[in-house]
Amino acid sequence: MPAANKVMGPIEWVLLGTLSILWGGSFFFQKIALRQLPPFTILLGRVGIAALALHALHKAGGGRMPRSVRTWGALLVMGALNNLVPFSLILWSQLQITSGLASILTATSPLFTTVLAHFLTGDERLTTNRIGGVLLGLGGVTVMLGPDVLLGFGLNLIAQLAVLAAAVSYACAGIFGRRFKELPPLVAAVGQLTASTLMILPLALAVDRPWSLPMPDVATWGALLGLALPSTAVGYIIYFRILASAGATNILMVTFLMPVVALLLGTAILNEGLDPGHLAGMALIALGLAAVDGRPFAPLTRYLARKPG
Repeated sequence: MPAANKVMGPIEWVLLGTLSILWGGSFFFQKIALRQLPPFTILLGRVGIAALALHALHKAGGGRMPRSVRTWGALLVMGALNNLVPFSLILWSQLQITSGLASILTATSPLFTTVLAHFLTGDERLTTNRIGGVLLGLGGVTVMLGPDVLLGFGLNLIAQLAVLAAAVSYACAGIFGRRFKELPPLVAAVGQLTASTLMILPLALAVDRPWSLPMPDVATWGALLGLALPSTAVGYIIYFRILASAGATNILMVTFLMPVVALLLGTAILNEGLDPGHLAGMALIALGLAAVDGRPFAPLTRYLARKPG
């Protein structure tokens, strides 16, 4: 996140809304695919198909992939932090919890980014607003976990903690990914998805033995393609486009919108529900993200600064 926010133009706002739909929809697609396929097989299909699609797009444009061993080593790390680890954890968690709840917990990633960036970077210091936002967000997480924390480590609680671990991995990826600012966005996307595919392939073959699975039905294939192409391939292109033109601080606003999309799809189509505690926790997390971002409260701050006495 840069020190100064770049301006979001009309195109960036449209892209941001589109990205929230694509990424919010990924939780919906995953829930459908999990009805017939195990997590590692879904993950292999997601990153593998997306990597092939972006490779084709990149080659059609006459682009060339980097040959530096150092660059590919960094892409392997990025692929693990941004895809392999969080995708695996979220997929497994959705066997236990709803897609809406998983999306809300994933939205805590900017809170972890704020804390980690303070210690791991030289230009992302914690401010009063950010500290307050982090505390609000953590309060929201506590409310959402609720009495499960006191009742022991059941599968439901472990699944929620797994999503939080995924959010931490996303935060680490956001900080680590700063080193790719000189790499063309499409190359970075193709590279990390290719690296992710190479890492997940042996896991999927050894653990899931996909050749022994029953042939998925049309709905599952549709969900897998929706997950790989719109949510991942197109999603990454839009992500890096916004990142280049509007900066990382602005793109964090997708976390405000993504859970709304996942909740709407989950309740309307999958008949999922949320407890009142989950909704209260979501509200606290949203306030925390707003405080970290600062801009939603800027008009009030300016008003109070002008108010006499």
